[in-house]
Amino acid sequence: MSFKLTEEQLMIQSMVRDLARSEFAPKAMERDKTKEFPADNLSKLGELGLMGMMVPPEYGGSGADSVSYVLALAEVAYACASTAVVMSVHNSIVCESILRYGTDDQKEKYLKRLATGEMIGAFALTEPNAGSDPSRQTTKAVLEGDRYVLNGTKRFTTTGKNAGLIIITAKTDEQARHRGISAFLVEQGTPGLTVGALEDKMGLRASDTADLILEDCRIPAANRLGNEGDGFLIAMTGLDGGRIGIAAQSVGVARAAFDAAVRYSQEREQFGQTISKFQGLRWIIADMATEIEAARLMMLSAAEMKDNGENFTLQASMAKLFASEMVNRITAKAVQIHGGYGFTKEYPVERYYRDARVFTIYEGTSEIQRVVISNQILKDKRTP
Repeated sequence: MSFKLTEEQLMIQSMVRDLARSEFAPKAMERDKTKEFPADNLSKLGELGLMGMMVPPEYGGSGADSVSYVLALAEVAYACASTAVVMSVHNSIVCESILRYGTDDQKEKYLKRLATGEMIGAFALTEPNAGSDPSRQTTKAVLEGDRYVLNGTKRFTTTGKNAGLIIITAKTDEQARHRGISAFLVEQGTPGLTVGALEDKMGLRASDTADLILEDCRIPAANRLGNEGDGFLIAMTGLDGGRIGIAAQSVGVARAAFDAAVRYSQEREQFGQTISKFQGLRWIIADMATEIEAARLMMLSAAEMKDNGENFTLQASMAKLFASEMVNRITAKAVQIHGGYGFTKEYPVERYYRDARVFTIYEGTSEIQRVVISNQILKDKRTP
């Protein structure tokens, strides 16, 4: 399948490429060492309307399509994967969930600030004992008068420390399993909400990943997102879009690793010639390029289906599965092509290799993607 991108889509891609490679890429290695949150990068993205890409202009967004979004996200990931993951969760899950399920008041109060990048969004679903099976979560929300009282612990929350607004899921009906989960908009700084331990991660080190502790955290009943019991649906719908975002991040990092490997192969000399002259290495490069292109087309196909209003759950999971597995293969080969130098922090392929590893895990592991894909094909709805 071949995609004919529009002039506007190509313009957005070019604009973001120039910004990311000139402003984000030079600082990425240092951020990886210091774990400094990329607030300045996100501010620049916000100024260009890239923190609310698919949000309509009346709420401060760009009103762009999903294809433009994944093209932009891939360019950010090429330069700085830590910035890209924050941008992805913020756009794909937080903004889209509020746009789809939020009340007019919630959109006025939060979506406008999110779309301009004034406020960063986070999404808290995972718990210490509830990862791939979110129905096992134990965080509770009890309605007391005009307020919900939340108690529990959330784990592995991307941007948990630096987000201004967090969508938090909690059980409102213990007996209803996943149908008893509801979603809530919780502002950072709300009494009873504490940021716990920050994870010391292998990769994406400039993106904070935190525990969130809820101890009698009281929020207005008006901050429930959707109806009671809609939380699981909101999460799964958001993750469909988020999985296309993971595919885009995978394509961006893979392309960065590929370009670095090609450059190195044309500079490094062994046995009297550049290593790019050796057939064995040339075939590796050919395979790398083919896999990246396949993942890119799957990403674009899923995004186009989303833009067309089609059911894209199957294609999103396929794109996420293939692209996230692909980027792990590509970055490993890029390290191999660099030889001993690839194992050092002198060259960026070492960072790409570490950043890529989580892509097969977060927003649904590869194993869960296979469950989703097979369920969609076999129409077996018993497994979430």
